[in-house]
Amino acid sequence: MISSGYPVKKYIDSAVRHVLLRHGVLGIKVKIMLDWDPKGKQGPMTPLPDLVTIHPPKDEEESKEKKEYEAVVPPTKFILPFMFFNTNIH
Repeated sequence: MISSGYPVKKYIDSAVRHVLLRHGVLGIKVKIMLDWDPKGKQGPMTPLPDLVTIHPPKDEEESKEKKEYEAVVPPTKFILPFMFFNTNIH
């Protein structure tokens, strides 16, 4: 059950009752988590933020229509420097 943040105010109904008895006070806490209701009659109108909706994949025709772009910067040739080693060192 969620216990902190804004969803607690929206999705949790709570009640506390105390009864004074001869041996002390008896307290009862009740928390009821409401389910979301699109019409807003029995619960909040919006689903919890952690609800994940998975949409079906798009048609292949839409993905084929993607344009191919040319490179903004033309490719360049890199010349790597190298060192000459003298092998005649005594």
